[in-house]
Amino acid sequence: MAFPEFFSRIPTITLRDPLAELLGAAEGGLIEYSFADAVRLAGHSCPTVAGAWLTSVRALRALYGDEIPVRGNIAVALHENVDTGVAGVIASIATLLTGAAGDGGFKGLGGQHVRRGLLHFGVSGSVGMTFTRLDTHAAVNGHFRPNLIAADPRLGELLPAVVHGIASAAEKKLFGELWQDRVKRILIDHGDDPAVVEFRMLQG
Repeated sequence: MAFPEFFSRIPTITLRDPLAELLGAAEGGLIEYSFADAVRLAGHSCPTVAGAWLTSVRALRALYGDEIPVRGNIAVALHENVDTGVAGVIASIATLLTGAAGDGGFKGLGGQHVRRGLLHFGVSGSVGMTFTRLDTHAAVNGHFRPNLIAADPRLGELLPAVVHGIASAAEKKLFGELWQDRVKRILIDHGDDPAVVEFRMLQG
């Protein structure tokens, strides 16, 4: 499986999952996640997946500082309803990294490690996503602003031919390259840009 070269340059994040440790799935419960894992989950790489990854990773680092973030110890709330736009895709990436799940999530083991009910949609009061530590109640809100990283204008020119199945092989190849170039610029060139993902700490 060959992903675009820049995937390997996107910083990974290591999380500690106490449930994985308990069940012997990972030594010390430590699991390293990469952007490629998010792409495998979503089935594609796009600005939405990139933004959800970037927002989730930076939120976890904001909440945990130098500590290893604890998967399963985070609640996630989205401003959008589950059936609005790409909210479901965004939430799936947040779930990958935090463990927070909706009604279909893990019920827990002996009353512990519950993941169900930690993911909420249609929460008013803020835009984007809000991440809350269950142990300290510290919370951070992150708002991804993809409009700050413009797409190559050639994408718009190629799109009609691509979606109608009349693009040449060269045009389809160029379309994919230009599409991934924007993802690269989001994650590599603007990975630490405070304007691209706006964060604010909330009162715990």
